[in-house]
Parts: sequence; structure tokens; C-alpha cells
Amino acid sequence: MTRADYVIFTDGDCVPSRHFVAAHLRLAEPGRFLSGNRVLLGARLTERVLRERLPINEWGGRQWLRAWFARDAKRIWPLLILPDGAFRKLRPRRWYGVKTCNLSAWRADLLAVNGLDETYSGWGLEDSDLVIRLLHAGVRNKSARFATPVFHLWHRESDRGRLPENQRLLDHLIASTRTRAPLGVDQYL
Repeated sequence: MTRADYVIFTDGDCVPSRHFVAAHLRLAEPGRFLSGNRVLLGARLTERVLRERLPINEWGGRQWLRAWFARDAKRIWPLLILPDGAFRKLRPRRWYGVKTCNLSAWRADLLAVNGLDETYSGWGLEDSDLVIRLLHAGVRNKSARFATPVFHLWHRESDRGRLPENQRLLDHLIASTRTRAPLGVDQYL
């Protein structure tokens, strides 16, 4: 529904860092989408965050190190913030591991590929599908890792019963040059 020129994605089970939006906008560049990374919270810390409304997006390095040593957080490396530079463009065709919990792209590029493909259902691979179609359309990946962290709250894994069908859809896309989602945003325009 947005009319913004630039679209930043995250998930409902993620807490963005306090500089998340500013960093995505600072790194944005025509012809590129941005892909960031995430810090994974454990069950115990997630429960505390929700119960006590902990402002984890304002925590400093000491608090995150304590959480890491207590095994309440995994992958805290995304908290290291690096400036923009040529290294961010070293893997322009990278799609594996890119998640929509920390992704941004130009609205025009998203519309050109017809947005997310609603043919996918249940858990998994719809974000890979979007990224691969962006790559097929000539839009390249620029890494936002170590600039735009999000904090992923722990939850039980979703049902993965549809994963084999979603994998089949993704494999078919990988073997093609298709750019547009067959069931995408154009149905709402």
C-alpha cells in the first residue's frame, strides 16, 4: 500500500536497531537492493524483552556481551557497525541467506518484479524468490550487513509442511530467467 519511493522490510518477530531506517536510507543506491543481518535472541531473553518491555534496540556492547555469554543471544557480530565501502558490493548476485526481515529496495524495482509471489504458502523461501527475481531483472545486492542489525525474537519454528512445494517453486525459478511473480502485487493495484 505504500507510495514511498524506497521500501524497507522487516518482520513482526524482529526489533529494528535504533539506526535501522537511517542506515538503510544512507546505504540505498539506484540499481541495488540492500540485505542486512540479524541477532538471534534465545527463549529466555525474548521472554524478558516481552515481559519487561526491554529496550534492546538501545542496548550497548556490554549488555549484548552479557547476553551472549549467558547464551541468551546468538550471532552478535551484526552489532559491529562498518561504514559504507566497496566491500558492500563484492557479492552483487548473492541471494542465498537473504531474508526479508532485513531488506530494502526501490519501489519501482519491487513493482517491476511484481513484489512477493503469493503462490508460496506457509513457511519458507518467498524471500529468496523475491531476491532471485530482482537479480534476474538486473537489480544487484548491496550488503547492509554490519550496518542495519535487527534483533530476532525467539519463537517456536513454524510448520514447514509446505517447504517441499515451496522448494519446487524456487528450483523452477532458479532454472529460469523469470522476473515477475505470477501472483503478486499487481492484483491489488
